Amino acid sequence: MKLARAISWIGVGAMVLVLYYGFTEGSFFSDGGMILDNPWGIVSMVDLYVGFTIFSMWIYFREESKLVSISWIAAMMIFGFLTGSLYVALNIGRSKDDWNRFFMGWRSN
Repeated sequence: MKLARAISWIGVGAMVLVLYYGFTEGSFFSDGGMILDNPWGIVSMVDLYVGFTIFSMWIYFREESKLVSISWIAAMMIFGFLTGSLYVALNIGRSKDDWNRFFMGWRSN
C-alpha cells in the first residue's frame, strides 16, 4: 500500500501544479473552446468524463453516507482527478493497510 499511497499523493501534487499552471497561464473559456472545436478534444472530454463517472460509481458504492458520496462526486466532476487522487490518498490512510477495507469501504465489515 505504500506505493499506492505515494502514487496517489504524487497525483494530488501533480494536479495542484498543473491546475495552477492552467489557471494562471491559460484562459479557461477560450482554451476550452479550442479543445471542443477539435474532434480529438471531444473524444478526450468524453473519455475523461466516462472515467470520472466510473470512478464516482466506486465512491458511491464504498461510502456509507450518501451526502458524503454525493459531495465527493460533485468535487470529482468539478476538479477531476485532483479529487480522485485525494480520495484515494485519504482512504488508503483510513484503511490501515487493508486492501479489502480500501476497496469496499464500510461494506468490508
